[in-house]
Amino acid sequence: MRKWTAPLFALAPGIALTIFATAPLAQDAKQVSETVDQTLKTHQDVQKKQNDWSREQAELSARYRAAKANVEYLEKLKAFEEKDVQTLDHSIAELERRMVESVRLNDSLEDTLQIVVARLEAFVAGDLPFLMEERKARIASVKEVIAKPGVTGAEKLRRVLEALQVEANYGNVVEVYQEKIMVGDEEVYADMVRVGRLSVYWRTPDGKRVGEYDRAQHQWVQLDEEYVRVINETREMALRLRSTEVVLLPLGRIEP
Repeated sequence: MRKWTAPLFALAPGIALTIFATAPLAQDAKQVSETVDQTLKTHQDVQKKQNDWSREQAELSARYRAAKANVEYLEKLKAFEEKDVQTLDHSIAELERRMVESVRLNDSLEDTLQIVVARLEAFVAGDLPFLMEERKARIASVKEVIAKPGVTGAEKLRRVLEALQVEANYGNVVEVYQEKIMVGDEEVYADMVRVGRLSVYWRTPDGKRVGEYDRAQHQWVQLDEEYVRVINETREMALRLRSTEVVLLPLGRIEP
């Protein structure tokens, strides 16, 4: 029994040394593990922050590009608007000039229209005596319109031009109507035959007497019997009772 005890006592210090040596190694391994874990965690945090920063950087870059493009667009729009404003300024200046000119023209236009109507009135008074009541009423209506301050210059001009146009159209019309006229001291109810503005002829209802308006004497006169047929034929052609043909009508003096 003794020979086995010695080796046991001899080995005991070595075993103890091994136990004491193992304890620091286990503690170091734990620290290393914690250090590694902490390093990994730090690396993950850094990687996450890098990823977050990359995303934010991409968003900021996109926003920057969009803002830059918007600035360029706004600069172009500003240049366009400034050009448009200049155009509008020119237009406003032109309109103001036209308004001033319009007021001046409106004043002078009214004076001119009054002169034109006065000449038209004098012309009608010395013209062939046909539709006199209608023509005088038209002129009176135009004069009334010109005198109204609330009527625009354009409307006044339109009415004057309309009256002139109607008078001009009388020269293109051949018409027949009935009227009482004075031939000398005799009142005659006659068929009136107006040939444009050339002349106005008359005939009795029985067609035996004919005449015309003498411009020089400003009165109705009777014509010789040789003109009875041609004036009766002219009346029938105007009423479309016979076909149109060339006729030779008498034409009295047109000047004194």
